[in-house]
Amino acid sequence: VGRSKKKLHPATLVFQALRIAVNRELESVEIGVKEALSILAPGGRIGVLSFHRLEDRIVKNLFRVASKPLKKMAEMKETHLYPLLKLIHKKPLVPSLHESRMNRRARSAKLRVAEKL
Repeated sequence: VGRSKKKLHPATLVFQALRIAVNRELESVEIGVKEALSILAPGGRIGVLSFHRLEDRIVKNLFRVASKPLKKMAEMKETHLYPLLKLIHKKPLVPSLHESRMNRRARSAKLRVAEKL
């Protein structure tokens, strides 16, 4: 019988949530991505590797908003009549089954890539 490989111990989830809150990790991700976009030259690419679904949601939403015309960009506090980014991949790149087996830490990784226009 044994524990499912997909489930994390409840204590692990609690301590992860506490660490994220205390270190303000989600705010740091949002600030970091916005700052990187502000200094990225046109034609430059940004890749963001996330290991937690909350981090990935922030990156996904920022990239989605920045890849739309002005009317959708109020969150970014930028004034553009055109999209700021072009998504290189519509979906995040995830590790292969082989990579996940060889490197257990890679199993939750997601890479999102965009190019500044």
